Amino acid sequence: MFKKSFTLTILLFFFTTPAFAQAPTTESLESSINLVWLMLGAILVFFMHAGFAMVESGFTRSKNTLNILMKNFLTICIAAILFFIAGYGIMFGSSTGAIIGRDGFFLNGVDDIGFFVFQAMFVATCATIMSGAVAERIKLGSYVLIVVAMTTFIYPVAGHWIWQGDGWLTTLGFSDFAGSTVVHLTGAVGALMVVLILGPRLGKYNGKKVNVIPGHNLPLGALGVFILWLGWFGFNGGSTLAADPSLVPYVIGTTLLSTSAALVSSTFYTKLRFKKVDASLSMNGVLGGLVGITAGAAEISLGGSIIVGLVSGILLVEAIRFIDTKLRIDDPVGAMAVHGACGIWGTLAIGFFSIDSGFFYGHGLSQLGIQAIGISAVIIWVAVTVGGFTYILNKLSPIRVSNEEEKAGLDFTEHGTSAYHFKDSYLEGISNSKAPIGLADRLNQNIPSESPTKP
Repeated sequence: MFKKSFTLTILLFFFTTPAFAQAPTTESLESSINLVWLMLGAILVFFMHAGFAMVESGFTRSKNTLNILMKNFLTICIAAILFFIAGYGIMFGSSTGAIIGRDGFFLNGVDDIGFFVFQAMFVATCATIMSGAVAERIKLGSYVLIVVAMTTFIYPVAGHWIWQGDGWLTTLGFSDFAGSTVVHLTGAVGALMVVLILGPRLGKYNGKKVNVIPGHNLPLGALGVFILWLGWFGFNGGSTLAADPSLVPYVIGTTLLSTSAALVSSTFYTKLRFKKVDASLSMNGVLGGLVGITAGAAEISLGGSIIVGLVSGILLVEAIRFIDTKLRIDDPVGAMAVHGACGIWGTLAIGFFSIDSGFFYGHGLSQLGIQAIGISAVIIWVAVTVGGFTYILNKLSPIRVSNEEEKAGLDFTEHGTSAYHFKDSYLEGISNSKAPIGLADRLNQNIPSESPTKP
């Protein structure tokens, strides 16, 4: 029996026709390479959220670290799900009146899942910009509801105007390659409206005096800046949507040069302005340079990107000072200056430095005017929607934690534990009767006590 089976197997080798996989075509190979590049960009943008978490944690007090980490985790997860359900359709669906999309919900009829993944990382980035600005005093539940509104409707509508292809700002000629306005300005204006209702942290302002509330771990914040810098090469580079061998290196080159120039200018400017090199402002200068070049990374020259970065670094320092001391708006991480002021500058810079339409290349001021219209439209839209939603939310239930909870720290009051072993210092000033208990204490409360054993 064995010999017969063996003989039959040998014969089959002779009579079986080999099956070969279809040879890849130039088009299929190009498509695969483009997809890999887009997915790499999406992964790098996802990794940026680790950078946001580190920057926000390092630039704030240790007693709120865990709360900040949880906000960042919740933001990206909620954003991805809601963008799948409704946001993508509103942003990229067939246009109704050049204002809003009307199909593509739950990705019905959408074939390019890779593009959805990439854009989902962007909507999460926009939402998480608010996290740092509202840190140390907002209720977690209130923050989540604001993120829901931003990612489901507010951001997608603004994105539809600019990136869908048929949006009214696109038709007007507005240019925003990777989102200085769509992503960063939208997030900054949203943060501003929430903070105006939320108010400053306790002890930030005493009469006319402005008090510094230092972050607990600047090395952690520096690590976050480096992570964001790395991720931004995917943020801007991936926005090419294809592995174009001429465009991708160009975009990454302008991103690198703008950022480097911004760090240099913010460093020397703080030395000139304050007689000392301010490390935290200099590190934020890196982020300002990134935001500044994001709109024009594909159409501003390499030399022009250096100028954009130099201006971004100085603008960042002055914007933080103006917001903090003149407007008296408490932004623990400088998010409004980084993403708002530098986002506006970066978008306007196209009107000056764009090789294709900029004033300094002989194309007049028309592009600058269009850029200003787009900026104004987005500011008004986000201010009205986020401001209105947050106002109503605050009327229904205060969005801010109590003074006692803020003093104790949101780690313990919101999560019942802490990122570090500083529990006693967190509870200073809070009565024992209202002191929160840790997770282990809560679990132990559910364990029935053992009855005494009889001898």
